[in-house]
Amino acid sequence: MGQTARVSAIAWTAAVSLAAWLWLLLCQGFFWRTDVRLPPERDPRVWPFVAVVVPARDEAEVLPASLPSLLAQDYPGRAEVFFVDDGSTDGTGDLARELARRHGGLPLTVSSPGEPPTGWTGKLWAVRHGIGLARARGPEYLLLTDADIAHEPDSLRTLVAAAHAGDFDVVSQMARLRVESLWERLVVPAFVYFFAQLYPFRRIGKRGARTAAAAGGCVLLRAETAERARIPDAIRHAVIDDVALARAVKGGGGHIWLGLAERADSVRPYPRLHDLWRMVSRSAYAQLRHNPLVLFGTVAGLALVYLVPPVAVVTGLATGSTTTLVPGALTWLVMTGTYVPMLRYYRQPLWLAPLLPFTALLYLLMTVDSAVQHYRGRGAAWKGRTYARPDAVVTEER
Repeated sequence: MGQTARVSAIAWTAAVSLAAWLWLLLCQGFFWRTDVRLPPERDPRVWPFVAVVVPARDEAEVLPASLPSLLAQDYPGRAEVFFVDDGSTDGTGDLARELARRHGGLPLTVSSPGEPPTGWTGKLWAVRHGIGLARARGPEYLLLTDADIAHEPDSLRTLVAAAHAGDFDVVSQMARLRVESLWERLVVPAFVYFFAQLYPFRRIGKRGARTAAAAGGCVLLRAETAERARIPDAIRHAVIDDVALARAVKGGGGHIWLGLAERADSVRPYPRLHDLWRMVSRSAYAQLRHNPLVLFGTVAGLALVYLVPPVAVVTGLATGSTTTLVPGALTWLVMTGTYVPMLRYYRQPLWLAPLLPFTALLYLLMTVDSAVQHYRGRGAAWKGRTYARPDAVVTEER
């Protein structure tokens, strides 16, 4: 009797999971599709001046593969790069100057802002410094890009043309992350998949829609919009700065767009599970607003949506219960099918798709670990700095 009741409970839970997946499939902005790319372009009559701001902290390892591509932009108008060395200890600033001397290209200014004051994250303090230098030159657009992003030669031109054609205040691309090691293959495509599930790209670009997000590695921002929205001062304490930026702009009536990149790639390696774990866990609890109830709901939701289907399949096979097996198998099939487009975008083998529940379990554990680290006082981290609370004093963890 007890075993029958347990099997029946799993069967009902599997049915709820199937209903949740049918809703996600049809009603969550078609998040699983990967055809949201740069909108149609139209060359402006006069190409605007663009200031490229690159915050960098201890990036000497990746800079030779990224900065030359930025300096080599084939842009018809005026563009300058403002490289902000945020207290690096590995010679990042000197290497940037050397790469500019060696490769030439766009004008490069290298500067350092000093340590951030209380209430500022280090990255946003560096961005503020770079924007301050750029504003003295009067740019019409700001390109905020990370030091690990390699751009195709026409990347800047296509971003500006798309922003001009759609009258966007923000055009952002989620750079294609590196996928080479076994763990990168297992975790990285799912990272983008989960992000799109949380922030469906199609909704972000709709005027009037509440969904707002950007990808910090590649954000083209209209300069007057940044000033009107007080970027970055208004979001100075944000750990997840790209989403905060998009919300600030859209909240002020701005028009934003986010999609998958075709001309921007991250060169940062994450060869071990430990590296990927830190990437996710450093800010996962901040995404949940440090709220234990939201954490509980997130864990329960991940378990219902991703873990129940394989449990139902195993239980159904073990007990011969078709009422448990069928909804579990159907749900797993739907889940697998929605993951296939992302694997194709990343050029990965499709046999990884049925492993999505295992990857979701890893993300669940990373999220819980993020909360544990928060309550231990370590908080979120960026390049050697930790932020236990939004108003916390910056501390070093070297």
